Amino acid sequence: MAGEMRSIGLWIARAALGAGMLALLAMGIRPVPVWAQDARDAQQLVERAKYTIESFQDDPNMGEFRNALKQAKAVLILPQVVRLGFLFGGSGGSGVLMASDGKGGWNGPAFYTLGTVSFGALAGAEAAEVVVLAMSDRGLNAMLRTSVKLGVDASLTLGPVGAGVGAATANLSADLVIFERGKGLYAGLSIDGAVLDARETLNRLYYGQEVTTTDILLTGEPKNPHAGGLASVLTRMMVEQK
Repeated sequence: MAGEMRSIGLWIARAALGAGMLALLAMGIRPVPVWAQDARDAQQLVERAKYTIESFQDDPNMGEFRNALKQAKAVLILPQVVRLGFLFGGSGGSGVLMASDGKGGWNGPAFYTLGTVSFGALAGAEAAEVVVLAMSDRGLNAMLRTSVKLGVDASLTLGPVGAGVGAATANLSADLVIFERGKGLYAGLSIDGAVLDARETLNRLYYGQEVTTTDILLTGEPKNPHAGGLASVLTRMMVEQK
């Protein structure tokens, strides 16, 4: 008897699901698979990363960032790091990592998420665009891991920002250098100790196959033509700075 009741319940559930699907189709609404939404999210994140780099390119206070980019082995672009707490607390955001191919071009992107960001004295800010440059092999290799603790697995420093700061980047010896553009009034943002995790599901969906960050960033395979715009902006910025 119990088995029959379970069978009837399962049949009812399936029938209800089928009826719901038919109702959506009748209204012209096609359910979007979760994986399809994630794939679109990945493409949108790449587009936002492109806009972030363009905003850094046009910012007169980012001259040292543009100089440092010429020497960088990789660039992590976080279009929006959002504050989660008031005064002190966590924050995080998603971004993409592009690696220099050593020939003036770029491999990637690989997808990452950043979490557990700590703040100093805040002045009402809500978000910031953050770009982290890997200036050494140690910095690049740390970021290739599935999880890395910034400032621990690789040394970290804040890049100079401001018009006329001079050739300060020549003295930057840290593995990773952070540059930020606040969308608000950040009085201090630190990602020292933050955890950077690879988003393997987005990597797989974006490239349509199982891939590792090493495949994407070092060997340059596979490729996705959609990333061409972001790679072109980075290459153009390096050429214009020479």
